[in-house]
Amino acid sequence: MEAMEVDFPVELQGGGGQQPVVAAAVEANVPYVITDSGSSTEVDEDDDEDGEGGPPAGAPPRLPATWAFSQRAVGGAAATSSAARGVPIRRRLRQGLRVHYPSQTAAPSRGFPDFLLRVPAATVAEPESGSTTEVSESDEEEGAERGEAGAPSAAEPVNPVPPASPRLSASFHNTQPQEASTNNSGPATATERTEAPNQNVQPVSVASASVQPPQTEEMGEGDTCSICFEAWTTAGDHRLSALRCGHVFGFTCIQRWLKAQGPAGKCPQCNKKAKRSDIFLLYTPKLRALDNSEQESLKKSLEQEQSLRRKAELESAQYKLKLQVVTNQYGQAQQELQELRALMAKAGRSSLASSVSSSLRLTQSQLADGLRTGQYSFSKAVLVSQSGGSRVLSYCEPLSCLLASQLSQHATLMPGYGVKKVSVVNMKASQYVPIHSKQIRGLSFNRQNDSLLLSAALDNTIKLTSLLTNTVVQTYNAGKPVWSCCWCLDNSNYVYAGLINGSVLVYDTRDTSTHVQELQPLRSRCPVASLSYVPRAASSSFPCGGLIAGSLEGACFWEQVNETTYRPHILPLENSGCIDIQVETESRHCLVTYRPGRSNPSLRCVLMALNRTPQQDSSQLPSCSCSPVQTFSAGPSCKLLTKNAIFKSPDGSGTLVCAGDEASNSTIVWDAGSGSMLQKLPADLPVLDISPFSVNGEHYLASLTEKMLKLYKWE
Repeated sequence: MEAMEVDFPVELQGGGGQQPVVAAAVEANVPYVITDSGSSTEVDEDDDEDGEGGPPAGAPPRLPATWAFSQRAVGGAAATSSAARGVPIRRRLRQGLRVHYPSQTAAPSRGFPDFLLRVPAATVAEPESGSTTEVSESDEEEGAERGEAGAPSAAEPVNPVPPASPRLSASFHNTQPQEASTNNSGPATATERTEAPNQNVQPVSVASASVQPPQTEEMGEGDTCSICFEAWTTAGDHRLSALRCGHVFGFTCIQRWLKAQGPAGKCPQCNKKAKRSDIFLLYTPKLRALDNSEQESLKKSLEQEQSLRRKAELESAQYKLKLQVVTNQYGQAQQELQELRALMAKAGRSSLASSVSSSLRLTQSQLADGLRTGQYSFSKAVLVSQSGGSRVLSYCEPLSCLLASQLSQHATLMPGYGVKKVSVVNMKASQYVPIHSKQIRGLSFNRQNDSLLLSAALDNTIKLTSLLTNTVVQTYNAGKPVWSCCWCLDNSNYVYAGLINGSVLVYDTRDTSTHVQELQPLRSRCPVASLSYVPRAASSSFPCGGLIAGSLEGACFWEQVNETTYRPHILPLENSGCIDIQVETESRHCLVTYRPGRSNPSLRCVLMALNRTPQQDSSQLPSCSCSPVQTFSAGPSCKLLTKNAIFKSPDGSGTLVCAGDEASNSTIVWDAGSGSMLQKLPADLPVLDISPFSVNGEHYLASLTEKMLKLYKWE
């Protein structure tokens, strides 16, 4: 703590002994202390006369007590002693203290008493309640005793006292007001003592408050956007912007706010009218905002990388198809070469020279033109229903028969809907099996070859029918009309049913009561028009298995993580017009059919390659998606929800795509690799469903209309 200076004006009468002491102190370069017993303020004579034991009459009036020290009157004995020495008394004296240092050059002031307190700013604190600057009672009593016992006058020097003496410390740290002594004091003295404690040192509190260090400004509402409560940025979409009214927001936040309100847009804070053209960006050097320029650049780099990756995946899928075509052609050429070598070994070279040259020319022309070795030709037409009502078609390999849904021909005896068996051995219709009470929308077989037919209908049920006994063995009530169904190709104990509200129910054939799980739609609640299961495979591009649920407004791939867990992935398809999705399990491709619309006036079949994005870190799960490879266009009309087909070519040279064309009442066959149309198979009515199959080494294609079933053979 720094030195404290206490100066009180004194008026010494006849004090000639003070000058030597001062001179000696200056020469010694040490502080000296002068007992200021004669330093006091004047009081009125009337007040002194009324008190008992007060000073003699004629004493000059005293001034009121100052704020630095409490008043204390000197006893009558001290006044009498001073009068006896012949010293004229001008004021009443009280005990005081003055500390003077050699560095102080100014003479003591004779004006109003002052008090100077110097302390470090860091240690300044407000005084405690009840603390005063009065001299302690022990000092006062000691001074009074010296006055009564004939103590030396105020002019006599005293021993030097260091600035931080115990007496001075006590006078400034006394926290309790001292009781006034009643010895040799009159009523005036008592009054002065009662006034002194009330004169607390207020300037010290002001000084302590003024020297407190300023507090740092905390981050407030002015640093964040009032819409999203996020910090502003110096770059990107959330950079600082303002309206004409002056309120500041993030650019994307205020833009979306005004866009949502429309023409009647208002400021979120002051409700003044505002529009999107009123938004302007702010550029200020003192803006406290997050610097996300590096983050924005990384985002742009990531988007560019993803775009390049999708482009590379698309090119890779196209090249894979072309490579498959070339590989098949190369295999055929190798096979023909081996056959030719075998013929040359059996016969002479001369006899087979012409045949060899013709075969080589044929092979070269096939490789050059990309022509196939066969095509479909009409085989037979079978009447399924005289009155119509056929909708879907499926093939049962164990029984070598086609099953077409149809309306019962004996509505009075056997109402409802069932399936008609058509034997592919003799190409004749054999039996009708009744199953449902309303129209059948889906038929499916599993891989177990147990002749169990899964069917879905609009009578809110899915059923399992044994074609060996032509009886229904299991019925599940879905509670809502069922639009599609399929088997789980990884576990034949599970079947799926697509409902009219967009949900997919999972059934366990071992549980005959109800469904075991429901897959809720993520977007709209349009009917599930198609269900296709993709089995797991050792594929680098798409190894996972799951269910593709297609509706009129898009598709979702439900990845089967385990037996009871499914993870949804929204496929990037068009928002409307999707009527069918079929899957080719070996090449991991799917065929998406769109009906004509405003942007595309014709029926389109888009070949999509399924792919899976690898897991980049632990927080981001791998995502499944698809990318278009080829687009096939048909006629301008599509009023019915038809089902198309994608399958391996019978000659093994690639993949074929087949779709029904309502405009021409025909079945169109395309090459998936080149995108060229190969054939157009005529029909008498719009084709509703297509099913390829093989029997006894022969390949066929069946197309179903409302009444007829037409068969085409690959030749």
